[in-house]
Amino acid sequence: MTQAPTPTADTVRRLVRSLIKDGADTAGPDVRPVTRGGEHSTWWVGTRHVLRLAPDREAAARQRRELRLRDLIRPHLPVAVPTSVAHGEWAPGLTYTLDTKMPGGSGEDHDVSAVGEADLAGLLTGLREVPARQAESLGLPRTAPRSLEALRRAAGHAAERLARADEFDPARLQQLTSPAAVQLAAQPGTAVLVHHGLTGEHLVVSADGRVRGVLDWTGAAVGDPAEDIAGLALAVGSPAAVRAATLAGYGARPCLRGLWLARCDTVLRLAEHLDGRDPGPLPLLRTRLRRAWEAILLERVTELRDEETSDAGDAL
Repeated sequence: MTQAPTPTADTVRRLVRSLIKDGADTAGPDVRPVTRGGEHSTWWVGTRHVLRLAPDREAAARQRRELRLRDLIRPHLPVAVPTSVAHGEWAPGLTYTLDTKMPGGSGEDHDVSAVGEADLAGLLTGLREVPARQAESLGLPRTAPRSLEALRRAAGHAAERLARADEFDPARLQQLTSPAAVQLAAQPGTAVLVHHGLTGEHLVVSADGRVRGVLDWTGAAVGDPAEDIAGLALAVGSPAAVRAATLAGYGARPCLRGLWLARCDTVLRLAEHLDGRDPGPLPLLRTRLRRAWEAILLERVTELRDEETSDAGDAL
């Protein structure tokens, strides 16, 4: 099997010079990797563009699909999605897209305001309105809902590991009982288009706390809407995520399901990091665990006008 080439600064400069004519500046705009260390696949290009390079053929297939998906979802969403000014192959079979940089900062660095929560509600509403069959016709996969009961059991073992490291009190997981996890199973016929990565790094937030855009749609799928609620819990905290989902019209069951998916995930991720199996930055993993475990007023959730979900709220 042929080893995929590793993109370097010289590779990026040559590609950018062929795409952007910068007047008399034959060197072209400055390029720099978005993240430090490792093999770089995303680069800032000057101050107005970002270049994303697919590192392998599987990623290239996802990127081609993402370009088609952007056009489908753009009319349905109240927030921006990236716009490509050029795309093609940077190496045989490996794609790139040169996108216009969105104004704003990362959701990891900027707090989302109350109006920003309304933006997130509009995002969730818009995703639900995208025709699922049309999305699947672009090649998006349909993913099965995860078992919250299986996730609860795994998180229980991970919580004991965190307790030994003085990182987490495993008694907090007892709030999610086995019967409650079963009651919070995803319901048939509820699959929608999901981003599957609505964490802070993929949210573009302005200085006033508005959510202006959402990045990286390569992991999008037709599946469980609670996964995006879970992502928002990691990005903005559980109370804000539940408020946004409620504004979007979701009832108690998907809100609580998303909350507990996020909580179990953060416990597992932090334990995996301590065991050397997760390369994520430790401060970020701790921050996401803290956000996911922020308390919410569960009694308010059970008051939602959703007869089918009230029992799920009462179980917690």
